[in-house]
Amino acid sequence: MPTPSLASLPIRRLTLRDLTACADLSEDRGWPREEHKWSFLLTAGTGYGIDDPEGGLVSACVVTRYGPHERPALAAIGMVLVAGRHARQGVGRRLMRHVVSEMGPTPLTLHATPYGKPLYEELGFKVTGRAEMLRGHFSPQGPGPRVATRPATAEDLGAILRLDGEVFGTDRTHIITRLPAFVDHLRVAEADGRLTGYAAVWPNMETHVVGPLIAQDTETAKALIASLAAHTDRPLRTDIDVRHEELLAWAKERGLESVAFNAVMSHGITELPGDWRQRFAPLTVAAG
Repeated sequence: MPTPSLASLPIRRLTLRDLTACADLSEDRGWPREEHKWSFLLTAGTGYGIDDPEGGLVSACVVTRYGPHERPALAAIGMVLVAGRHARQGVGRRLMRHVVSEMGPTPLTLHATPYGKPLYEELGFKVTGRAEMLRGHFSPQGPGPRVATRPATAEDLGAILRLDGEVFGTDRTHIITRLPAFVDHLRVAEADGRLTGYAAVWPNMETHVVGPLIAQDTETAKALIASLAAHTDRPLRTDIDVRHEELLAWAKERGLESVAFNAVMSHGITELPGDWRQRFAPLTVAAG
């Protein structure tokens, strides 16, 4: 029986039943398996994939919608992968065209590596920002942060959601309410009885990823990172908007090193909603 052409293979929705296949695809491309992250994204977002007739997946990606379910205000695309044996055959382009068509008028965003950027530009995405990935063991230096932080409690959820909605620019309740089960530590900062920031750290292979990181100013962001670092022996990893130059310099002075730069790209909007001045790092570049 002849093998179907790649162009004829159907694109379908992925579910948690595809978790192992998604992790296998990551591994195939030299990425960590990241099953914890895949599980979160397939639950909070919508996965799209193409089955390989010989087993596994030819390609996959995840779309995370924000705002009203029936009319999202924004959607983030991430984890765009094509199996090595099918690379450079137009599979990724076909999957992305499908997703863009499926999302219709919904504004889209994604983080692009230099390798993926040309494809996204071909599909109409434009660069609207940059993020710098940092990684390393955090070493406290000098006086401690002047902002007090504490572990988040269930009573903080309402205030976290309000702050996040203001800063992110659209509702992502379905993401924030999943954080306690996904992250290892969730901390908040307060001033005069008002929540001024929150941040989480979650396990990803041998590292702990800092994100999301929302704070009213740089000092608050520093305090949240330092407090999270104090509760782990793992290297930290995070992706910080390059406009936050002071925070980047501070983190590098404390042991985190630059690993890579990603382009923040958008489709259908000229800039992301919300207030970038208080949005320091995403939950993950795959979900914004």
